Amino acid sequence: MDVLPLRKDVAIDATWDLSDLLANEADFEPALAQVVEDAIRFERTYKGTITDAQKVVDVLTAYEALQESIVPVATYASLDLEVDHTNDVAQMRAAKLGSAYGKISSALSFVESELLALDEAILEEAITLSPLYTHFLQKLLKKKPYQLHPEVEKALAALSSTFHAPYETYNTTKLVDMNFGQFEANGKKHPLSFVLYENDWEFEADTTIRRAAFAAFSNKLRDYQHTTAKVYNTHIQQEKTVADLRGHDSVIDYLLFEQDVDRSLYNRQIDLITKELAPHMRRYAKLIQKANGIDQMTFADLKIALDADYDPKVTMVEAREYVDKSLAIMGEDYAAMMKQSFDERWIDYAPNTGKATGAFCASPYGSHPYILMSWNERMNEVFTLVHELGHAGHFANTHAHQSYFNSEPSLYFIEAPSTMNEMLLANYLLTHNDDPRFKRWVISNIVSKTYYHNFVTHLLEAAYQRKVYELVDAGEAVNATVLSQLKRGVLEDFWGDTVDLVEGAELTWMRQPHYYMGLYPYTYSAGLTIATQVSQRILKEGSTAVEEWLTVLQAGGTKSPVELAQMAGVDVSTDQPLKDTIAYIGHLIDELERLTAEIEGA
Repeated sequence: MDVLPLRKDVAIDATWDLSDLLANEADFEPALAQVVEDAIRFERTYKGTITDAQKVVDVLTAYEALQESIVPVATYASLDLEVDHTNDVAQMRAAKLGSAYGKISSALSFVESELLALDEAILEEAITLSPLYTHFLQKLLKKKPYQLHPEVEKALAALSSTFHAPYETYNTTKLVDMNFGQFEANGKKHPLSFVLYENDWEFEADTTIRRAAFAAFSNKLRDYQHTTAKVYNTHIQQEKTVADLRGHDSVIDYLLFEQDVDRSLYNRQIDLITKELAPHMRRYAKLIQKANGIDQMTFADLKIALDADYDPKVTMVEAREYVDKSLAIMGEDYAAMMKQSFDERWIDYAPNTGKATGAFCASPYGSHPYILMSWNERMNEVFTLVHELGHAGHFANTHAHQSYFNSEPSLYFIEAPSTMNEMLLANYLLTHNDDPRFKRWVISNIVSKTYYHNFVTHLLEAAYQRKVYELVDAGEAVNATVLSQLKRGVLEDFWGDTVDLVEGAELTWMRQPHYYMGLYPYTYSAGLTIATQVSQRILKEGSTAVEEWLTVLQAGGTKSPVELAQMAGVDVSTDQPLKDTIAYIGHLIDELERLTAEIEGA
């Protein structure tokens, strides 16, 4: 495994093309200055004028256009930094954007304040005049009990970049300051970094090397645990302050309010999975242990392949073929969009120094999606690729059918289209090769990537995060010791005595950026619950279920997450879809045990 290259040395075909956002790098500062100027002019033109229904429509039309004009400039600065956090120019550009965004937000804050000061009858009349703004205004009215004085709203908007500072500090610490150097195993030295560990060493078949990498990785995390904890505590205390200011009973209620779901849906995902999925995953851990001849299963061993000798490398060309064939069921338009994503360089997949870890899909309104990942030539990364293409397909459909204000669905639903694509890939693979070893390889990838990642990794994040917010709601603060204790407790509850939680397991709280994104972690299992049920419908019903799913994708933010799921034939107001999904995971592990017995007996 080589040291990661510098950004300037990676092949351009493996990077994304940001010229669809801004033609040239030099265009950034003039474009940003123009947006700031437009926002200030907007405030001078419209502040104090929103007095009747027609004025409501006029200001919202101009407001929406202004918001759209910010998108390409902001996205360009963000994405250019994400591919290389060591880039000084990109760092400063992002900082300038943050400063400018505070000015823009402050200038525009009067809109919601003045709209909410109007009689509801005027807003209802505005909806009649322009039904396009129905969703925006109805959502705004729900916020009325939590709206503060206009000057307070203006001040909070001006401080927006300050509120984002903990997340930016976390990323800088993780991707710039942490130097992992090398680790030694089997008498040889090996390079180590955040990306190398999470993309390669965590899956390493050699137990000595894998555990040595985990120990070295954990030791470096430990060096930064107190700073990282202080930054995170700042973030959650900020959230608590805003929740209190707005009159929410708790941080959890404040964060769920934006998702348009209640506590019952949130708690169900965490409690039911912790209780009912854990026995299945403990069986899976024991299966990995037996198949790999490991004496004692440790936390450092959980991501390895079930069949290490049968884990073929997958090229990006082969991955593209998997994408084309597995997603063909979604129809010609969807397939054409997938082709565009490769042909027009929507995907940045080259691993390089300073690049953000994990993967994401940014979907700027008015442009096409952009996908970031670091290709590792393993099947698990093909699942990551189709996952992010699921986000791309979702927002491309949404943006083609919805206005800017109607395009953003609830966070609760956001992971359903992405995990749906993982299920479609799984369905395709399982129905196109009957070789027992191949089927076991595919199912083990479904369990270890799709379900482990979304139903276990992110679920354990969510269980831990809930405990953190319960402390904050009780008036407590957190530090590295508290966070590590909470994380270890969650891991112990789930894995029991099946997995040895070696030193370093408790530091897993330092690895994910999701804790700076509200109540995001639990939504992965929520989305996958919906996706599992719909993918089974597609297997049985074909095009009818596909057409219904495409209609859901096109609905954007015009429906609540419960309504979106209902449109796809899934009732998430009950616990049955989640119970069925957990049972399906159990069935997959049953099949792995059966195939293993068949292969070993052959």
